[in-house]
Amino acid sequence: MLGRLDDLARRVDGRVIGDGSVPIERIAAIADAGPGTLTFATTDAYLAAACGGSAAAVLVDESFAQRRVDKPLLVVANTRQSLAVLLEALAPSRPRGPFRHPAAVVAADADVAEDVYLDAHSYVGSAARIGRGSVVGAGAYVGDGVCIGESVWIKPHACVLAGCIVGNRVVLHAGCVIGSEGFGWAFIEGRPQRIPQVGNVVIEDDVEIGANSCVDRAQTGSTLVGAGTKIDNLVQIGHNCRIGRNCVIAGLTGLAGSTVIGDAVRIGGQVGFKGHVTVGSGVTIAGRSGVWGNVADGATVSGHPAQDHRGDLRREVMIRKLPKLFDRVEALERTSSHQT
Repeated sequence: MLGRLDDLARRVDGRVIGDGSVPIERIAAIADAGPGTLTFATTDAYLAAACGGSAAAVLVDESFAQRRVDKPLLVVANTRQSLAVLLEALAPSRPRGPFRHPAAVVAADADVAEDVYLDAHSYVGSAARIGRGSVVGAGAYVGDGVCIGESVWIKPHACVLAGCIVGNRVVLHAGCVIGSEGFGWAFIEGRPQRIPQVGNVVIEDDVEIGANSCVDRAQTGSTLVGAGTKIDNLVQIGHNCRIGRNCVIAGLTGLAGSTVIGDAVRIGGQVGFKGHVTVGSGVTIAGRSGVWGNVADGATVSGHPAQDHRGDLRREVMIRKLPKLFDRVEALERTSSHQT
């Protein structure tokens, strides 16, 4: 049991409207909520659905505090932020060292802090360094000359390849690859010939990179992911890209080489960047957009090619009206031909 509702309120600096002694066993979305469940609502429709179900109580923000409902409310300043705090207690615990599995392989000249956790079949290469409190999961790979900071969590089968640098408190999810070969080719006499990719990747502090995402090493210099940036699963970051601080990039997005992204940029899913473009800071890019040119600071863009979001919506409305417009034009042509 997670505790009574008023216990949970103290954890998130909230207050209870109704019976605070209600026992809470789990937290779930409205569709999955049952007896003993704390659910959450961010709109009037969700609140009505939550109150019509069997959940024991509902987490809401202050804007819903005056609603008259027949369930206890846990009222907080920010529903999503408080939900994150409460769910943290249910998350699987992070492995804690010192621990080195007998099947872990560590090069003799690697510098691994005493309290690092090395799971089964993990590999740490020559001259690699791993800071205090870090975790290298089962089957994960840390290549030669890699520098890993403190409190980094490299999850199972993730790879950090030779010469790459990872800051502090970074999370690399299962199967992601840092420092894969950049996609560099030149056509020589009609055939592609590889251009060696001799740079590296630099991941700054507090970055999180999702499962099976790839960040390619630079042709020369460094591919950079700025501090605090969060990258979803199945994202491709090409060689020599530079991503700013505190960006959020959703799944199935692809950045071709030398794309530059500013700070605090929000990128929806399935967005494609053609490469050698610059996106300013504070930009929002809607899902499935195609970015073929530079984007100014603070812009909100969508479409293919990406353009001002309002302009893109207007274009979509006009496209939907085209069938009726064609019908009218054909009717006018028929009328004109009959008159002649």
